[in-house]
Amino acid sequence: MAVQLLRAHGCRVLGIDLDAEKLALAREFGAEVVNLAAGEDPVAAAQAFARGRGVDAVLITASTKSNAPVHQAALMSRKRGRIVLVGVTGLELSRADFFEKELTFQVSCSYGPGRYDTNYEEKGQDYPVGYVRWTEQRNFEAVLDMLSDGRLNVQPLISHRFPIDASEDAYALIGGAEPALGILLRYPTPAEKPEVEVRRTSVRLAGSHAAAGAAALGFIGSGNYATAVLIPAFKATGARLKVVASNGGVSGLHAGRKYGFEASTTDTDSIFADPQVNAVVITTRHDSHAALVCQALAAGKHVFVEKPLAMNHEELAAIEQAHAIAVATGRSLVVMVGFNRRFSPQVQKIRSLLEGTRGPKAFVMTVNAGAIPSEHWTQDLAVGGGRIIGEGCHFIDLLRFLAGVEITAHHSVRLQAATADTVTIQLAFADGSIGTIHYFANGSKSYPKERLEVFAAGRVLQLDNFRKLTGFGWPGFTKMNLWRQDKGQRNCAGMFVNVVEKGGFTPIPLAEVLEVSRISIEVAANLR
Repeated sequence: MAVQLLRAHGCRVLGIDLDAEKLALAREFGAEVVNLAAGEDPVAAAQAFARGRGVDAVLITASTKSNAPVHQAALMSRKRGRIVLVGVTGLELSRADFFEKELTFQVSCSYGPGRYDTNYEEKGQDYPVGYVRWTEQRNFEAVLDMLSDGRLNVQPLISHRFPIDASEDAYALIGGAEPALGILLRYPTPAEKPEVEVRRTSVRLAGSHAAAGAAALGFIGSGNYATAVLIPAFKATGARLKVVASNGGVSGLHAGRKYGFEASTTDTDSIFADPQVNAVVITTRHDSHAALVCQALAAGKHVFVEKPLAMNHEELAAIEQAHAIAVATGRSLVVMVGFNRRFSPQVQKIRSLLEGTRGPKAFVMTVNAGAIPSEHWTQDLAVGGGRIIGEGCHFIDLLRFLAGVEITAHHSVRLQAATADTVTIQLAFADGSIGTIHYFANGSKSYPKERLEVFAAGRVLQLDNFRKLTGFGWPGFTKMNLWRQDKGQRNCAGMFVNVVEKGGFTPIPLAEVLEVSRISIEVAANLR
């Protein structure tokens, strides 16, 4: 294909390879060739081909761990020539090779500018043609033009054809000894096979059924956090794991089999329609949370949603309205966010100690959050909402829980960087208490991730990474250490399941959930 593209634009082309059949194909398309298997010297051949001046450019499409292709490319290039690596080779470059001729070396990004750029490929934000003439899309247009007028002919490149039903044979061919170049998979035409409607599917599994009256859970989402933390936490409560839903089906099926769900589905709506499901756990991407919470409330289901509850004030208002409608119709439904840290045993101990003190308190929460690339979905304001809405809310809730009174004011500042995730948040509480949250993405992984310090009534409490709690000046209390870190996920899940099964007070009052969510949204907006 490279030979054809270059020839179509007036270039003389020299093809170098070990495979005689590929060399014959290159010759058919107008290239002169060098057969390495026959012992030909590629550098000498290239110098002769370039009439002693050196070649203008070298395109390397080889796959090898050897550094030889790059070294040979440098030797055969003219002064200020270009070398472009499309394949994969060793890259221990010789400075002398490039210094003496002032060569340009570039590793090619497949398809051209726009490739791997989420804003370009998924959101359709094109590059201005006046500044970026050849983008991924415009390259495709040019290739299609060349296919259309015959300058690019791919028919001789197709060595095998298979119907899609025989695709396993095609993959076996790739890994076998038979020579192959282009393998074409052929789908049936509409005339050959009428179009069928793609339907959502459910699969029954051999999960164990919990006792009658237990909370029957429908999980929506089966990503890494759900399968590693939340599903095991809910399984430990003894709740009935009724069904798990995922878009593609594969991760849901895997989680269903691993943790003993009764069914796995790709039909999320079926969970809301299932009369046996009385509680829904939402662990999807952040931009879907609010709509799913409202849908669950409308269906009469209790809701546990992994933070955040919502991405903006409009979504918060919709959830509040949906809950009010449920209450007005006589349904006492729980809406709980996975603010697990308030349920950790050491935080519960801190709360009990603080209840015995008078006067305002001062809280300092330091979070060594670590860096997440700006292109990660959590940093996308439309999908993840940014890290303050997505994770910083945890620590706003933690200080709100320990203070035990409303947040009356907040102020925040950020480090000037590509992402707004190295910030300091200051909170003021109704009883005069103050709190500072240092949420930093610019620290070292070797430093503990979370540290809480509480100053009250001439005493200090220090919690290190949810493992070591130390008291300074507290009568009758000096320390509470754990064998392993406990951030309260299991206790959090247990409290939700308990209230679903037995009723009673909501583990986190809805007013607090809405308050923390609102403050998180405002802080994130202020930082932007």
